[in-house]
Amino acid sequence: MTDAATDPTLLRPHAEQQYAHELAALARLDDRPRPPSWQLSPWAVVTYLLGGELSDGTVVTPKYVGPRRLMEVAVATLATDRALLLLGVPGTAKTWVSEHLSAAISGTSTRLVQGTAGTSEDAVRYGWNYARLLAEGPSADALVPSPIMTAMRDGAIARIEELTRIPADVQDALITILSEKTLPVAELGIEVQASKGFNVIATANDRDRGVNELSSALRRRFNTVVLPLPASEEDEVAIVTRRVEQLGNALELPALPTAADEIRRVVTVFRELRQGVTTDGRTKLKSPSGTLSTAEAISVVTGGLALSAHFGDGILRSADIAAGILGSVVKDPVADRVVWSEYLEAVVRERPEWADFYRACREITG
Repeated sequence: MTDAATDPTLLRPHAEQQYAHELAALARLDDRPRPPSWQLSPWAVVTYLLGGELSDGTVVTPKYVGPRRLMEVAVATLATDRALLLLGVPGTAKTWVSEHLSAAISGTSTRLVQGTAGTSEDAVRYGWNYARLLAEGPSADALVPSPIMTAMRDGAIARIEELTRIPADVQDALITILSEKTLPVAELGIEVQASKGFNVIATANDRDRGVNELSSALRRRFNTVVLPLPASEEDEVAIVTRRVEQLGNALELPALPTAADEIRRVVTVFRELRQGVTTDGRTKLKSPSGTLSTAEAISVVTGGLALSAHFGDGILRSADIAAGILGSVVKDPVADRVVWSEYLEAVVRERPEWADFYRACREITG
C-alpha cells in the first residue's frame, strides 16, 4: 500500500501527511518541554508554522506568513485549559492555521466538525447506530462518538470550522465540554472525561456576525486570536506564490516560471480595491462588496495557470487571469460592475505597463 504522505494520487493530503518529514525532523531534534500528549513542544510548533532551518539542515517551510506573536499566543492558549478561537475575514488562513496547529500538536488534523446551519448536536456530542440501538438498546457499542468526544478520549485537538454557522442551541453543547472537560452520556449514565492534551480550535468568519452570535458564556471559554490580512504586498505575493506552486503540483499543471509578474498584478489589484486607494496613495477608490481575500487571489492565479496550460501557450498572460479577477470583484452585478469599470478607467488604463491587462479586462467586461 502506498504511504499517504507520498501518494501522488491524493489531490489534497492532510497537513500531517504532506509535511510528515518536517514534523519528524522537529520531533527528533526537539529537546524542549512538551505539554502532556503533545507531539512537539510549543516552540517547535511555532517553528513548524513560521518556518526556519533546523540544526541538522532540515528546512521547515513557512505555513503562515504574519506576526510571530499571534502564533505564539495561539499555541500558548492551547497549552492551557482555554480553547482557541481564530477569527478573521475570509481568506486569512484560519482553516489553514487550525489544520497545521492540530497536525503539529496531535499528529492528526482530522478530528473535525464542519459548522453549517444544519449541524446537529450529535456532531458535537455523540450519536447512535440506530440499527444496534433498536436491536440492543442503549449501549457503549451502539454509541457513535463525535470527533470532539474522540479527541477528549485521546487527549488531542479537535477542530470546529465556522463556529458561528452552527445554531446557537448546538453551540451551547460546547459549554460543559469546555468548562468541565467532561461530556455526559445520560442514556448510559456515564461521562467521558477529557484526557490531558485535549483542547478545541474553532474558526469563525467575522463577516458572519449576526448569523449565530456566540453567547457570552461560550465566548468566555475561548481565547480569541484575530488573524489579519497580509500586512504588506510582498507578504501577500509570497503567500500566493507558495500556495499556487503547491496547488499546481497537486493538479499536475506545468511549471510556469513566468507567473511572477501576473501574481504581483493580481495581488496589487486586490489590495488596491480592498483598501480603497492606489498603492501610491494618490487615487481614492470605491471598494466592491466582496472581500478580495488572499485565498481568492490564489484561486484566480491557479485558474489562470490551468487556462494557460490547457488552452494557451504555457505562458501565463493577462488574458488568462482577467476573467478570474472579474468574477472575484463583481459579486453584485450592478454596484460592483460600476466599481470595476471605474477602476479600469481611472487606474489600469493610466499604467502603460498594464496595457495588455487593460485590453484583456475590457474584452471580458464588455
